[in-house]
Amino acid sequence: MKVLDKKVAVITGAASGIGRSLALGLMKEGCFLALADYNKKGLDETVRLVKDAGGAAMSQVVDVADRAQVDRFAAAVIKKYKQADIVVNNAGVTLFGRLEDVSYREFDWIMGINLWGVVYGTRAFLPHLKNRPEACVVNLSSAFGLIGVPSQTTYCATKFAVRGFTESLQRELKDTRVTAISVHPGGIKTNIAFNARFTSGFGKDANKKFAKRFDRMARTTADEAAKAIIGAIKRKKRRLLIGADAKIIDIIQRLFPSMYGRVMDALYG
Repeated sequence: MKVLDKKVAVITGAASGIGRSLALGLMKEGCFLALADYNKKGLDETVRLVKDAGGAAMSQVVDVADRAQVDRFAAAVIKKYKQADIVVNNAGVTLFGRLEDVSYREFDWIMGINLWGVVYGTRAFLPHLKNRPEACVVNLSSAFGLIGVPSQTTYCATKFAVRGFTESLQRELKDTRVTAISVHPGGIKTNIAFNARFTSGFGKDANKKFAKRFDRMARTTADEAAKAIIGAIKRKKRRLLIGADAKIIDIIQRLFPSMYGRVMDALYG
């Protein structure tokens, strides 16, 4: 998909971070935008930024964990634009806690957004993508969709699932004009760290402490991540690692598939 001009791009999690940067980046490529997020204030701000820059965007408040809401959003997009060419299932959250400390309600919460949000978004738009001369669905996994990490049992479960879902979808779509891309960002400077949830064992100030630490460690900006994703869309690249940390994690996992945990502990403590 070398030319993105006049394409309709759908982005979830568009209120901030990678989603907002993608909206602005794809707008500059000439795309019409359909933006969704649970955060209305942030979503409205993204739309304002797009329009101030001369772009066109529709938006809708959507809880991606709710299939009916995602389906209504897809219907609204097709009603307005008559097509969808690029779908980026970007919405995501994180939850810190050892498995025995995580409630089933918390597990349902993260699965609903990180996994079911991807499934619902893909299913809702796939028939419309197949009707286009060429199209693309981009699903955000993570570097933690490549390795298991302690206290991230639930997050890794969702991101491994997104990876498997997308890689299987790639094979199902091999005889179509739709490309499926699995994206694995490392540490990206976004609000996900500030919005992370923690089980009670971490203490009441865990969010602030982690956010500060994460902000120091994250080397890649949201704009850089968005630029890489747009490049992958243009090249029809099926797997994208974003950031040096994601690339190092990928190498370690490939070299030490059964003992990468020891290597990671030795490197990062």
